[in-house]
Amino acid sequence: MVRIGLIREEKIPADTRVALTPLQCVEIQKEYGVKIQVAPAPNRCFADDEYTAAGIELNEDLSDCDILLGIKEVPVDKLIAGKTYLFFSHTKKKQPYNQKLMRALIARKIRMIDYECLTHPDGQRILGFGFFAGVVGAHNGLLTYGKKYDRFALKPAHECTDLEEMVTQYQDIYLPHIKIALTGAGKVASGVVEIMDRFDIEYVEPDDFLEKTFNYPVYTHLKGRSLYVRKDNGTYHRDDFHKYPQHYQCMFKRYLPVTDILMNGIYWDTGIPRLFEKEDVKDDSYKTTVIADITCDVEGSVPINMGASTIADPVYGVHRKTLERTLPFQPTGDIIDLMAVDNLPNELPRDASRHFGNHLEKFVLKELLQGEESDIIARATLCKNGTLTEHYEYLSDYAYE
Repeated sequence: MVRIGLIREEKIPADTRVALTPLQCVEIQKEYGVKIQVAPAPNRCFADDEYTAAGIELNEDLSDCDILLGIKEVPVDKLIAGKTYLFFSHTKKKQPYNQKLMRALIARKIRMIDYECLTHPDGQRILGFGFFAGVVGAHNGLLTYGKKYDRFALKPAHECTDLEEMVTQYQDIYLPHIKIALTGAGKVASGVVEIMDRFDIEYVEPDDFLEKTFNYPVYTHLKGRSLYVRKDNGTYHRDDFHKYPQHYQCMFKRYLPVTDILMNGIYWDTGIPRLFEKEDVKDDSYKTTVIADITCDVEGSVPINMGASTIADPVYGVHRKTLERTLPFQPTGDIIDLMAVDNLPNELPRDASRHFGNHLEKFVLKELLQGEESDIIARATLCKNGTLTEHYEYLSDYAYE
């Protein structure tokens, strides 16, 4: 019988999310004939008692388990040699802060399956917390605007029991006639759209957003050809953009004079044009005083992101003339309030964990537990038996000592 263990999150600060909820553990044991054990954890969003009440065994020692599931990176001293691990390793881009982890995975002959690398045959990611990052990021962006201008008050997501408690607040709040620009085409953006719908904020086309005034709150969704065009001929082709992003320019700068809130859910990497440049916020026409940088790349697509904030203290100010970091919630056009929390789903950990576990159960475990290794699992396996797999040989200079 295959034994699966849910590890305790040991990275500091500890994450409260979990790969599988108690009910999901029960369903998986029944469906696949496996045994699931859970390491006790004081701060997990689903308490130890909830697992035991569901008949799931708690065990401090998971060394007998074949497969170990976590969320964040496992500290090197907690890795058990020879096991199969699934978690977000944050190593595929040769992140320097996790090089020691990558080398330990190889040295201890661990089979490392990275959640981030699990994809359907068409390349679409299977697992992630992007949707709930978008949900919480949009909530935080609206909360910031209401607090900055003393127009309305929202309870922070992390003080709510769940998503429904969070969105129930919206029915009693009337938003001013603001314009919100959303960037991005992935799961993060879909989470933002969910909050726009829950708040009854109307969608308008990009051209109308730019040219018209409205007597009710609106948002526009900028992605693909509405955001990027080739420098030489003004066209956009998705495959060409992803292959040659340096040949494109971003068109977002023209939205800065008409946008009250920017909700950034765009994927960004070196070489992709930023939404705007630092000097652009100094222009007299600049209007955007609240930015929810949900994907939170420091000095990335939002160049005035000066570093991640925290759930407890999510917003800081940036003076648009001096570009110095300052106190937020000052009702002046010279201070841009920036929300830059990099672990947003952890504000609604129970909902986010349920969502994640459903996809893990539906699309991954069947592939993982079948006799032969599936293509889905193979594509996500960074290393096994002490060596990198063929998909990740490009990590050789990073992974081998």
